[in-house]
Amino acid sequence: METPPQLTMGRLFSSWQADVPALLVVVLLGGLYGWGVLRLRRRGEAWPVARTAAFALLGLGTIVVATMSSLAVYDRVLFWPAAVQNVLLDLIAPLGLALGDPLRLALRALPERAAARAQGAMTGRLFRLLTFPLVSTALVLATELTIYFTPYFETALADNWLHQLMYLHLLLAGSLFVLPVLTREEALPAWCRHPVRAGLVFVDGIIDAVPGIVVMTHGTLIAGSWYLSHSPSWAPDVQHDQQLGGGAMVSIAELVALPFLLAILVQWARTERAETVALDRRLDTELEVVRATPAKTSTGTATGAETVTSTEGPDLVRPWWETENSEVAQRIRGQR
Repeated sequence: METPPQLTMGRLFSSWQADVPALLVVVLLGGLYGWGVLRLRRRGEAWPVARTAAFALLGLGTIVVATMSSLAVYDRVLFWPAAVQNVLLDLIAPLGLALGDPLRLALRALPERAAARAQGAMTGRLFRLLTFPLVSTALVLATELTIYFTPYFETALADNWLHQLMYLHLLLAGSLFVLPVLTREEALPAWCRHPVRAGLVFVDGIIDAVPGIVVMTHGTLIAGSWYLSHSPSWAPDVQHDQQLGGGAMVSIAELVALPFLLAILVQWARTERAETVALDRRLDTELEVVRATPAKTSTGTATGAETVTSTEGPDLVRPWWETENSEVAQRIRGQR
């Protein structure tokens, strides 16, 4: 393996290398997403430009940076670029892909039968199990710990195909948690409303910092025999290099938690606004019906007196919004 030149600030931004398998994945995902957006536009349906930008720039762009930038050029001689590379693939790239809402796009763009099959897969037992919040969070944590504290990582450094598989493993593990949480489709159990999702994201942000903390404080070198034998003369001490990598992992994990939480809060606010608008429209319709409906009365004739109008009884003639305890009835009572 050829040793790259000393890593400088300039080379950090200018060093790139092609990664054909990763490039094929990016082209495939981008092509499918673009096809979906184009199909909607041909039907006269809009798709938010912001979602497309998030998918392309933050999602696919992060995959490109992680697998083809200087991080990939130096990941076999320095630990910290490999650590940053891995955390980009299992935290930031899935967040960008999820903000593009590809699940909803697929269900809207696919032909009816294919959309039904996709919907069936999303509601199937296997998908529900893998995306169940506690399971998906455990999978992300287990993936990170398995990579760094088993021979997995060191073997991947020596075997390019296993290295590519590790990239895909990280991306899929992160996506299993992020995609269902941010999609507008019902991919999670009914109890996972937005307050619960916000709590899950907060807890996940804490858990995501655990691997970085362990790496940073671990006394034994991770892939130590590899980095000791491949460390160039200009590189820092291998133990210090590992501490830099762990610190970078913790920093990125905590930074990504904030926009993730903000995305949930924005979705929550939009959902509440949409539900309020829908309820107001329903109330307006109900009020129009009530105003157009005459009150029920009965007539009776008193002996030796003129005909009079009397009510049938206090409970029988009270309008439904005064006797029911539904949300609509409460809203109507509040407006009258």
